[in-house]
Amino acid sequence: MTTMTEASVREFKMPDVGEGLTEAEILKWYVQPGDTVTDGQVVCEVETAKAAVELPIPYDGVVRELHFPEGTTVDVGTTIIAVDVAGGAPAATQAEPVAPAEAPAEEAKPEGRQPVLVGYGVATSSTKRRIRKGSEVTVPAPAQAIQAELNGHAAPAVDRPRPLAKPPVRKLAKDLGVDLDTVTPSGPDGVITREDVHAAATPATAAPATATPAATAAPVTPAPAPVASYDTARETRIPVKGVRKATATAMVGSAFTAPHVTEFVTVDVTRTMKLVEELKQDREFQGLRVNPLLLIAKALLVAVKRNPDINASWDEAAQEIVQKHYVNLGIAAATPRGLIVPNIKDAHDKTLPQLAGALGELVATAREGRTSPAAMQGGTITITNVGVFGVDTGTPILNPGESAILAIGAIKLQPWVHKGKVKPRQVTTLALSFDHRLVDGELGSKFLADVAAILEQPKRLISWA
Repeated sequence: MTTMTEASVREFKMPDVGEGLTEAEILKWYVQPGDTVTDGQVVCEVETAKAAVELPIPYDGVVRELHFPEGTTVDVGTTIIAVDVAGGAPAATQAEPVAPAEAPAEEAKPEGRQPVLVGYGVATSSTKRRIRKGSEVTVPAPAQAIQAELNGHAAPAVDRPRPLAKPPVRKLAKDLGVDLDTVTPSGPDGVITREDVHAAATPATAAPATATPAATAAPVTPAPAPVASYDTARETRIPVKGVRKATATAMVGSAFTAPHVTEFVTVDVTRTMKLVEELKQDREFQGLRVNPLLLIAKALLVAVKRNPDINASWDEAAQEIVQKHYVNLGIAAATPRGLIVPNIKDAHDKTLPQLAGALGELVATAREGRTSPAAMQGGTITITNVGVFGVDTGTPILNPGESAILAIGAIKLQPWVHKGKVKPRQVTTLALSFDHRLVDGELGSKFLADVAAILEQPKRLISWA
């Protein structure tokens, strides 16, 4: 058996898989200790505040240790896996933490931060964890000690299993001063419930009522404030994290930072719908996704060209309006992980078939949950299609850093005055929300009117482009 030396161990740290991200949750490990890995092999999948991302290992070797189980949220720059690059067998017992390999002398790194796969990560700090049911990965002793300290009680022994409880139950136990190691679980698979915690706290609450000699009486401390409970059979609590947490934070920040104005227009899109059917039969669009969203996106791009000031952002720090001479077109997409807004880079330079291909790829990637953080950065203007849910229209909230967002309502057959007669026509309602700090009513109205005019007479795509 080959003896493994400290020098042969390489530690792979959680990289910053997006700009400014500070943490990610380990969703799934694809390797286990003892497995052989090669440079570029995907070893795990993590979820950031923006998307789920697969992480490749940057070297060859044998997996020595997985530092965190699935379900753990780890700070950027924290070691998540150790690999023996000399090819030795994994250690039978846990070794002392291994110092990372010394960086080349010519490589400068920010003070207090370690180099990671992408740029430099934040300084290593404690991690937050949520153990998933059925996880088989052993939690290393240092991580257990950190979590125990966060929970407010002594660190458990290395070989002692960590009590199973959901985050709200752990917080309740901490508030009531209950040690989860002493609680008898009543939930399925040995999970501690809120009722278990309350039952364990009852004796401690009743203890002060017991008569004690005055000489030895301890100072009376106020009982902790009652914590609201709920009926688990009638309610479900879902922790807000990942994409949903980032979306909520961004929407609150946008709604209370940028003064929103929303305008509406109802438009006859019968000719646009006919053009959609014609393009589906065009050989140039064979194998491409052709739908009303494609022509609406093209209409928006033409309207931006005619009203370039709409494509801008507000720089609060510099007190400047930043006009964009390119269009990264965002498309709001509902996914199992929450709402995301990936964007098509340089959409203004794309032909209609190229735009159709980009839209199809964007939608397919989003549905599979494989949208990269880079695909959601740098957007300049956004389209959200609420019509697919049968909704007539809405008042969309701006994507942070953008000045306008266009909502598309359901396209319905309605009575409409056409050439002096009431006829059934395909009609929809568009809603444009914009940042009133840099887009005034005139500019917003002209832009929305241009989009509507193109959809009513799609031949304008040629004359106005």
